[in-house]
Amino acid sequence: MKKSLLFLLLIFTSFSIFSQEVDIELFKSGFSAPLNLQHANDDRLFVVEQGGKIKIIQSDGTVNSVPFLDISTQISNSNEQGLLGLAFHPDYANNGYFYINYTKTNGDTQVSRFSVDAANPDLADPNSELPIIGYVQPFSNHNGGNLAFGPDGYLYISSGDGGSSGDPGNRAQNINLLLGKLLRIDVDNPSGGNNYGIPADNPFVGNPNAREEIWAYGLRNPWRFSFDLTENNLWIGDVGQSSLEEINRVPITEAGLNYGWRCYEGSQPFNTQNCPPQSDITFPIAEYTHANSNCSITGGYVYRGATYSDISGLYFFADYCSGMIGTVDSSGNMIDHGDYSGNWVSFGEDINKELYIIDISGGSIYKIKGGQIIGTEDFSMENKLSMLPNPASHTVSFNLKNDSIRVIQLFSIRGTLVYSEKNLDSINKTVSIENLNPGIYFAKITSEKGQSIVKKLIIE
Repeated sequence: MKKSLLFLLLIFTSFSIFSQEVDIELFKSGFSAPLNLQHANDDRLFVVEQGGKIKIIQSDGTVNSVPFLDISTQISNSNEQGLLGLAFHPDYANNGYFYINYTKTNGDTQVSRFSVDAANPDLADPNSELPIIGYVQPFSNHNGGNLAFGPDGYLYISSGDGGSSGDPGNRAQNINLLLGKLLRIDVDNPSGGNNYGIPADNPFVGNPNAREEIWAYGLRNPWRFSFDLTENNLWIGDVGQSSLEEINRVPITEAGLNYGWRCYEGSQPFNTQNCPPQSDITFPIAEYTHANSNCSITGGYVYRGATYSDISGLYFFADYCSGMIGTVDSSGNMIDHGDYSGNWVSFGEDINKELYIIDISGGSIYKIKGGQIIGTEDFSMENKLSMLPNPASHTVSFNLKNDSIRVIQLFSIRGTLVYSEKNLDSINKTVSIENLNPGIYFAKITSEKGQSIVKKLIIE
């Protein structure tokens, strides 16, 4: 995944201004400094407010009068601090666990687990907090704060470089510190006296001169990152210093990458004193400058919804200051879709993978709209593919209308390929799963037309 600066400059010149093919539509307003949106694998949407509350939007659009969780008294809430991240456990439907990332009253970062109330699915148990991991923040800014479970079942945590300007402590390049990193921990198998374990394939396992929680380093403020399970990529929007905002895309399995900060800001040298050679740095797939009032990137998601055909497969990002919303395609081509009136701090997905964008200043959530709606005759893997039964115990059958199945792959929750069959050329396929252990799996089906979809499969 190493990229030369020449290649990056070619990518950078492909940034162009297009007429608006992307639009936004007000979905819900009236929130207080909203900055994150998640779902729990059902029709509800959970809105994280910086001040310490999580609120629920029901499927009919109403907002519950009582917050799902309120930790307002436990947090610092100024500048870039507050309740910053939320992630639901992959098996939330059974264990009721969810995880939050917040800055404590002293400004330090805390990641904790909470449980849903046993009697009410719209309330969390406020007394169920289990501290998972925490670390000191030397300054009030660059806290990162994003949380997400990967397809491997591990919890990923974004950590900023500790703040101030120019990373004065050189923390992002220091693998003895958790700051300026993407962390990866196992919350299901605690060990070593912690409430979490270290995945055996983390890149610095066994290195006495590094923190074993680190998955990647050299990040300035990776405010938002996401996984695209269709292409098995990790996307990171990393906030720049004074010139460039960067977007990184790498395969999910790429471990131990150095994204370059403070040696490089995007593709450009920043402070290369005592830095590794350029060949050791993973440079961004795309970047943009601070022209036109741009100042701070908000990373988003690849659109995998079933409503709009023209934005399918595009990665969405936005800028906090200018209001710009942009996309990057699979080749790294960047499009500025125009400036919209909002201080964009986060994107979100619903259970159908439709996209939303959050304006923290206006307290509003908008739906992302493309320009071309998929018609009833258009091919949609989501609508044409069936996978039955699910849950399954002996066999599972796949059926695809109006196309043929080319490849079926089954992955464990850890991301291990446990079954693969290619060149099928059939609309129906039954797979035996008797040799697989009970648990959660992911089925990736690719059609003859080259479209793919990932579905969750439960084996009993």
